[in-house]
Amino acid sequence: MALIERPRLARSLRLGLLIAALIATVLGALAWLQVRDEREIDLKDVTLRAEALAQQIAPTAEGALALSNPEARKALRGRLDGYGRLLGYAVFRPDGELVAAGSSVLDFADRMAPVARKAAVTGRQASSMTQSQGIPIYALAVPLKDSKGASSGVLAVAHDVSFIDGRATGRLVQYGFGIGVVTLLTVILVVAATWFTYERPLHRLADWMRRLRTESSAGSPPPGLPSSLLLHESDRLAASFRAARRADRQLSQAAVRAEEVWTAERLRVQAVTALGQNRQLVVVSNREPYMHQVEEGKVQMIVPAGGLVAALDPVLQACGGVWIAHGSGDADRETVDAHGRVMVPPEDPHYTLKRVWLTREEEQGYYYGFANEGLWPLCHLAHERPLFRAADWDYYRMANERFARAVLDEVGTDRAMVLVQDYQLALVPRILKEARPGLRVGLFWHIPWPNPEAFRICPFGKSILAGMLGADLVGFHLQQYCNNFLETVDRLMESRLDWDHFAVELKGHASEVLPFPISVQNWDERNVPAGAALAEQIAAFKARYKLGDTYIAVGVDRVDYTKGLPERFRAIDRFLEKYPRYLGRFTFVELGAPSRTHIPRYRDHMARLEALVDEINWKHQTDDWKPIHFLATHHDVSTVHAFLCMAPMCIVSSLHDGMNLVAKEYVEAKAGGDGVLVLSEFAGAARELSDALIINPYDTEQFAEAIRRGVEMGADERRERMERMFRTVEEHNVYRWAAAFITRLAATRVDEASADDGPAASGQIV
Repeated sequence: MALIERPRLARSLRLGLLIAALIATVLGALAWLQVRDEREIDLKDVTLRAEALAQQIAPTAEGALALSNPEARKALRGRLDGYGRLLGYAVFRPDGELVAAGSSVLDFADRMAPVARKAAVTGRQASSMTQSQGIPIYALAVPLKDSKGASSGVLAVAHDVSFIDGRATGRLVQYGFGIGVVTLLTVILVVAATWFTYERPLHRLADWMRRLRTESSAGSPPPGLPSSLLLHESDRLAASFRAARRADRQLSQAAVRAEEVWTAERLRVQAVTALGQNRQLVVVSNREPYMHQVEEGKVQMIVPAGGLVAALDPVLQACGGVWIAHGSGDADRETVDAHGRVMVPPEDPHYTLKRVWLTREEEQGYYYGFANEGLWPLCHLAHERPLFRAADWDYYRMANERFARAVLDEVGTDRAMVLVQDYQLALVPRILKEARPGLRVGLFWHIPWPNPEAFRICPFGKSILAGMLGADLVGFHLQQYCNNFLETVDRLMESRLDWDHFAVELKGHASEVLPFPISVQNWDERNVPAGAALAEQIAAFKARYKLGDTYIAVGVDRVDYTKGLPERFRAIDRFLEKYPRYLGRFTFVELGAPSRTHIPRYRDHMARLEALVDEINWKHQTDDWKPIHFLATHHDVSTVHAFLCMAPMCIVSSLHDGMNLVAKEYVEAKAGGDGVLVLSEFAGAARELSDALIINPYDTEQFAEAIRRGVEMGADERRERMERMFRTVEEHNVYRWAAAFITRLAATRVDEASADDGPAASGQIV
């Protein structure tokens, strides 16, 4: 113990003293109660003895009371003296007048008069405690009666009870000594137990963590930790730390070589290198990048809303290849060839879109049912209960098999790299690898991944995980989602996890699980109006919606309960309540694209939003101004770009979002200018865009204050914040994301026995 450092010993000693003090307090209270009870027993014994003595002398005293006081004293002379602890007797008239008393009692007889009167009045014996020359005296007064039964006086018996206090003190000393011994032993035992059970193991753990931080390797966590969970998590922490350090070294080395922003051409060159010779790129997703709809009797081409299309369409345009997706447009069949293919984009074709057909029942069960009423709310912490139906699961499996067959038909026996997208196609990777082990298959999960406890709700969870782990590379937006996924696999699957390399081996197949934060394309590459044409478009929108010269804030979302639209509208309402000076001067425009309207909860959500907007507008609006414009329809890219450019503020209030590309698209739209981004802390983009005004969308007061702060923010601060965010988005654009994912997938190990793939490409992406 002499080697224990003083601070840690003091910590253990404080704990020991605290526990010992609690024990001593409890034992002390019990000892006091015990001594009190024993003292009461001793006093009862004295009372019984006094009663017995009173009965013996009572006849003599009653006879004396029939006489005058002098005669009574003569009759009682020598009969009232005591011996030992019995000090003597005293005889009183009913009114408390002293008749006679023993020699030892005369000094304090007057102090016994009150108890004597009490006994005479009540007709029952009474007792009292008094003192004489520092000696405690116990007096018992017994009423006496004459021959007719009337009260004739009182006989008082006095005892010296100092022995009772002495006995109680002795017992207290005895108990106190015992408590002191127990307290000392408790301190020693607690200090020793704390040191050997907690302090020493935790000291070793702290020393190991210090070496992990300062050295290249610190080995395994020290044994003997007080919790197996602590040992397990320490091991994972070490693996994460080593992986992060290794990644940091790689990024630092690569940063030296990277001197330019990633472009479509640079991605194309990198993809060609990664893909190798005669290997095509195949993207498979539920949502198609271009959809054909009949509007006003004519076939129109529409680009569906959503981050997946915005992220992957420029990748395919840069690299070429095939995009396999569900043909959901009512004119899709009219625009494809006999094999379901069409070249896109229509104005300048760069790649092939192959459409997969689903019946209405299959789409209802697979997409609207299992995917969007089950997996979507399961993965988003937005307080919506997931629904899992066996029939929907059957359709989900059937649809995934159909998408996988479409991929296999498209690639034939050729070598290919397949990028499977999102939660609708979780089973596709396993189906592809079982059919063609030599295919390089990557899965990118565009939404969050929940913790293991939440995922266990899904009755088909193990099948989902097995399907996903057919991929050679599983990508998420954030490291947090990777960790959640690996922990879920660890809890639910019989697999081997390699936390050092963030990999899972299931049935002999290894899958890497890594973060790839997705991003956006530069607006200059999207064929949207610029310069005078953009200014004219903005002026037209302002005139159409009577926006005038108000301060405009904008939101662009699919109408989904995860996007926090009610919270956003309430925050605007609160902002106008608190700061009425902005009535008529502030307008919020929500470009809301209706989504999944076949699902009742989405239809109900839309109805509630429209009712809420009407309520807020009715509350604040004037004849020529209203605070919220809720434009609930599908908006083309040009319209979205115009509103992002015109608005000095963009609000993103997701309750839970994997990334949210609207935030990054707004930053891109503000290139060379200024603006304010109000961003939910629960969107993945908040990790990268820290110069946004970060809010908790559930906190209406904080949300309203962020809006006020953004409106009143100075121009210099706005430009500085936006410039830093713009550099982040520009440097980490969608081409860099795609290059990183493709390059990493190309470097993964595949089944060499298949012999249909060449050597993996290698390269570093910065």
